[in-house]
Amino acid sequence: MKSLLALLILAMSCLPLAASAQGLFAVARLDTERSAIEDRGDGFDLALTISQPVPYKVTLLDTPPRLVLDFRELDFGRLRPAELGGSTSIETVRYGAIQAGWSRMVIDLTGPYLVETAGMQTGAEDGTARIEIALRETDPTTFAARAGLSADAITANTGQPASPATPDDKRLTVVLDPGHGGIDPGAVRDEVHEADLVLTFALELRDALLRAEGFDVVLTRTDDSFVSLEARIDRARRAGGEILLSLHADAVSEGIARGAQVYTLSEEASSAASAKLAERHDRADLLSGVDLSGQDDEMARVLMSIARTETTPRTEALADALVAGFRDAEVQLHKRPREHASFSVLKAPDIPSVLVELGFMSSPKELEKLQNPEWRAAAQAAIVSALRDWDEADRARKALTRQ
Repeated sequence: MKSLLALLILAMSCLPLAASAQGLFAVARLDTERSAIEDRGDGFDLALTISQPVPYKVTLLDTPPRLVLDFRELDFGRLRPAELGGSTSIETVRYGAIQAGWSRMVIDLTGPYLVETAGMQTGAEDGTARIEIALRETDPTTFAARAGLSADAITANTGQPASPATPDDKRLTVVLDPGHGGIDPGAVRDEVHEADLVLTFALELRDALLRAEGFDVVLTRTDDSFVSLEARIDRARRAGGEILLSLHADAVSEGIARGAQVYTLSEEASSAASAKLAERHDRADLLSGVDLSGQDDEMARVLMSIARTETTPRTEALADALVAGFRDAEVQLHKRPREHASFSVLKAPDIPSVLVELGFMSSPKELEKLQNPEWRAAAQAAIVSALRDWDEADRARKALTRQ
């Protein structure tokens, strides 16, 4: 099984990448103009503004004294350390990739300094996040005792622990995929674009998950840009995604549709409406000349089928959890809340993936609901709760499997 899965990964890595996904995709990028080091006499303050929140870890090391910052796929670009400013507490600043999916910044200190505070601020209108870390001078004995500990284990001079978002094995990496974008606006009603609605929802859901803790969150897009279906899957895999939620708010041309639906992958659609919906969603990708329909040769299909043997039941459980979460939170569900269809964005064989139709823009009441911050907050809270429940059950299932 392991050799077959390895062959699957090799086979998929040989598939051509869309132009927007060429090269290593970084989840976040450093904004050098909004990042700085400020000297405080008895230490310094470091502020880093990044394009979106990512997991990070702060550590102090001794002999020589260093501040080490690890980030999940942060692209430092062409940063020249001098651009950040300086401090008498700092000798040099270095950065670079350390392993697949992780990058590191090392600040060599001139002496013993402790982390006084460390934290990430999220929720900015432009989707950015700001990491602020304050270091203050201490004595060599205290520094030596604290060196090697991550910042969340370091007690500050005030007696309060620093609180960065620290990655660990118990965090669930959620990839949020706001559908459409750029040249593909999705459904349009009253000059409102589906692409904009689901991006707003995804950014707010990201913040809700980060506030809830226990989650790492990655977005396939953070602005009104076109991302091909193939690139969305590639970005999810490169970010180490453990689940993928593709978010949509479609419109129907016939009849009236209301309420949320959750879709999982099936070559045979569970209804004619599901088949039409999948066709509309996938057709948008042809605008950039990418068509996934003919890319799977016989070997790839066999290998993907093997991988899905383990992924499919987890995916179905994820969809069931989301429907239950909406129902418990009294978020209106479609009369057919669980559907199946051949959406290309759900074809990652190694990542449990579902497509969530939040509502239908073709209904005036549904459109009003989707634009209502209170409704969105309730739906987002339902998703957070559902993901917690699914993750707990999934970990329990894995523990039983290992036994």
